[in-house]
Amino acid sequence: MMNKEEAVLQVRDLLLRYGNGCEYCSSRQPLEKNRCPRCGTVWAVRNVSFDVYPGEVLGIVGESGSGKSSVMKSLYFDHEVTGGSAFLKQYQDGKVNIFGASSQQRRVYQKSSDGGWVYQNPLLGLRMDYSSAANVAEKIIAAGNRNVAFMDGRTVELLEAVEILTSRRAEPPRNFSGGMQQRVQISKALANNPGLLLLDEVTTGLDLSVQAKVLDLIRKIRSRYNISIILVSHDLAVIRMLADRTMVMLDGQVVESGLTDQILEDPQHAYTQQLVHSLL
Repeated sequence: MMNKEEAVLQVRDLLLRYGNGCEYCSSRQPLEKNRCPRCGTVWAVRNVSFDVYPGEVLGIVGESGSGKSSVMKSLYFDHEVTGGSAFLKQYQDGKVNIFGASSQQRRVYQKSSDGGWVYQNPLLGLRMDYSSAANVAEKIIAAGNRNVAFMDGRTVELLEAVEILTSRRAEPPRNFSGGMQQRVQISKALANNPGLLLLDEVTTGLDLSVQAKVLDLIRKIRSRYNISIILVSHDLAVIRMLADRTMVMLDGQVVESGLTDQILEDPQHAYTQQLVHSLL
């Protein structure tokens, strides 16, 4: 269980496996990438552990198939984990393993203030035919608050915080650019003051100028709300800009972790060295 004075989130031995496994791969024998050569089981995430601390940004970087997005989807409850535990300080005072929670408890967790999700694809996080204000208000209502004056003030505050003009709050996200849609997603994720914001490849597919604006916005949001963030990216330049600490993943496992500056200046693992070299 977490030290409640320290970690906002504590994850231990997270395991996500597709297939039943066999004696060979279950005993941690060498795999072909993250696939068992004998039974074909894919070990998407293999015994990953990490902590997230108050107000910090933890970056998770790796190539496609490295397991970084699978870690995030496990925290979203989009994937059922095979094993491991996760304790969130804001949820049940860090005493309940969220991976072991019932479906009803998970719905409460998803609707409450405990975590905010921002997907790579805004279609997964927004109702495109609702107004932008209604998207934010939906999250507030889901947490049990039906005070109209509060919702109105909160939606204006959050949409302004992500630089959506008040005059456009009645427009649906389908009218917006990809970068604006991501900003609406971020405002929705912040609706109930979550302790932890989960950002999965939020700049992928955006033009470079738009990426820069979204990244600058994330930096401002972190400073304004003192929120903890897990930021998943395949791009080490994004991690360099935002992350305090970084985990490097390859084939479902963490191959290196530490302060971002240390990893950039003195990478130890050959794969991390390759990533850093590609950034230079």
